[in-house]
Amino acid sequence: MGQQQLLLIVLGVIIVGIAVVVGMNVFTASSLSANNDALISDLQTIGAMAQQHYRKPAAMGGGGNTFDGSAANSTAFAIPPSLLQTANMSAAVVPVAAPQTLTLTATGTSKNATAGVNIAVVVTVTPDNITVTSTTVND
Repeated sequence: MGQQQLLLIVLGVIIVGIAVVVGMNVFTASSLSANNDALISDLQTIGAMAQQHYRKPAAMGGGGNTFDGSAANSTAFAIPPSLLQTANMSAAVVPVAAPQTLTLTATGTSKNATAGVNIAVVVTVTPDNITVTSTTVND
């Protein structure tokens, strides 16, 4: 009877150990997914603001149908300081503006411990569309 109890204890410890490892993997994947979703949300908010600026006439302080302020008397789109770096980002948003497109890149705060990668989200804003591309970068 002693060997059977010992075997059951060892089996129980193995099952609990496997459950802990699986739980940690699920948590990590969920954390990366949540950070990715939060980055996309932040950048889409900035993209919507950029589209508003694009459509606002230059006489009213807008872009005059440009993102980079290349139209006469227009201003370039500037990311509001409160959105330049949020709790979801490990560094400030990097904007690259052209007259008809604005590209925003942000790197997330969550890191996959096993692969050592952070989430990076690239958003391309045009006058009528916001396109999101999620990639990972080595840190």
